[in-house]
Amino acid sequence: MMLVALAALVWGLGWWINLRLAAGPSAQSRGVRLAVPVIFGVTVLAVWELLVRGLDVPLVILPAPSLIAARFAASLPVLWADFVQTILKGALGGYVIGCGAAILTAVLVDRSDFLRRGLLPVGNFVAALPIVGTAPILVMWFGFDWQSKAAVVVVMVFFPVLVNTVAGLRETTAMQRDLMETYAASYWQGFFKLRLPAALPFIFNGLKIATTLALVGAIVAEFFGSPTVGMGFRISTSVGQLALDMVWAEIVVAALAGSVFYGAVAWVEKAVTFWHPSQRA
Repeated sequence: MMLVALAALVWGLGWWINLRLAAGPSAQSRGVRLAVPVIFGVTVLAVWELLVRGLDVPLVILPAPSLIAARFAASLPVLWADFVQTILKGALGGYVIGCGAAILTAVLVDRSDFLRRGLLPVGNFVAALPIVGTAPILVMWFGFDWQSKAAVVVVMVFFPVLVNTVAGLRETTAMQRDLMETYAASYWQGFFKLRLPAALPFIFNGLKIATTLALVGAIVAEFFGSPTVGMGFRISTSVGQLALDMVWAEIVVAALAGSVFYGAVAWVEKAVTFWHPSQRA
């Protein structure tokens, strides 16, 4: 029980430090804003380690962070191969294709009332379909390699990005559009100088949502058929072997990849939409 008591002490200490930092005079500084989540994360890992060891939790229930780290370090070649197969090929490939097609389709939808009234309701219907129902079908259509995972990702990211882009293109007011017509601007001049800049915050919202959907779609699709490589394949086989430390190692890779993926899109958003009020904080 000593380790359990130590875990409670570590949790209380981490909580106290974060409260002091958050309430201090430099709470809004960049260093403090970075330190608070780092301290919280380290505290969670320390408490996790102490509780698992203090309560003798079986490996098949919850491995300690130290065991996960050891498995991670010992399996770097396998984890890298899985990362390339699932993230770089399936998730990223499907993300680029799906988001690019969604933005181009949104331009067509914006110019056509028929498409806007007909396609968007269909999009809402398709977006509501469960991935566990569509993934096996797409795997059978496109094969067991990464192409089928990219197809699943395309289906998952297409309509969220489409809906956000269409909403953004309609964000400008009638007065702003009339002003462009007063200047004798063509449709494309008004599009690139007025409507697209106004739509960028909406587009990037859709792109950020799609980063998470892309990773989830690629990993889940591998549960329904995959070559002997890939994060979803590794997770499903490791669960069958009760190798929960390997499962958690793959989860760590997915979490790191998702954070970097989302952060990259957010960084591009900040660089492109620096003029928007949401980027001034």
